[in-house]
Amino acid sequence: MAQKEEAAAAAAATTTAAPEPASQNGEDLEDLAEHPEKLKELIDLPPFEIISGERLPVNFFKFQFRNVEYSSGRNKTFLCYVVEAQGKGGQVQASRGYLEDEHAGAHAEEAFFNTILPTFDPASRYNVTWYVSSSPCVACADRIIKTLGGTKNLRLLILVGRLFMWEEPEIQAALKKLKEAGCKLRIMKPQDFEYVWQNFVEQEEGQSKAFEPWEDIQENFLYYEEKLADILK
Repeated sequence: MAQKEEAAAAAAATTTAAPEPASQNGEDLEDLAEHPEKLKELIDLPPFEIISGERLPVNFFKFQFRNVEYSSGRNKTFLCYVVEAQGKGGQVQASRGYLEDEHAGAHAEEAFFNTILPTFDPASRYNVTWYVSSSPCVACADRIIKTLGGTKNLRLLILVGRLFMWEEPEIQAALKKLKEAGCKLRIMKPQDFEYVWQNFVEQEEGQSKAFEPWEDIQENFLYYEEKLADILK
């Protein structure tokens, strides 16, 4: 059984936090006190934006991707993607990057379909691989199913570090629907974490530090692999 991890701070400079209500849109506290409806509008704004790039910070990877059983404090989704496009001539072009979110705003899965998918050429065939810190929520699973149904030139493989709220019946149903829609879903193995480390994590200039697996990485992989197999059978 995987051991419970204590939450750790994972804040970094790449995350864009919302300013305090007093400074938003030039409003001051006195004006907001007189017009509470304005304060409510400011509070309702999503506190984080979608962040994208080619490589994510080391501390984000070590905290967010760790395949612990209890994901306390891990309130983001990190999605690393590899896109392989095959044109009519048979040549394959590959691209990659990552997206991160804060659950109060758009999720990383939706961000991929909103920002990356529109660049796809309808005349090409696409094999897309996602390495995601946790499995999709119900809403994101529905979006994936809808997108696959309407994008016949797209094949999607999703590898996840952890299963998100896997005990909930609606989550289990959503994962089953993903399989039925032709989406391949599996748990990240230790070598998958190593691949993400080598290809998506920032390295010091001129150096490539070897991946150091955490103590229970294999045990936790087997734990989640068993849970996913039970859900999808």
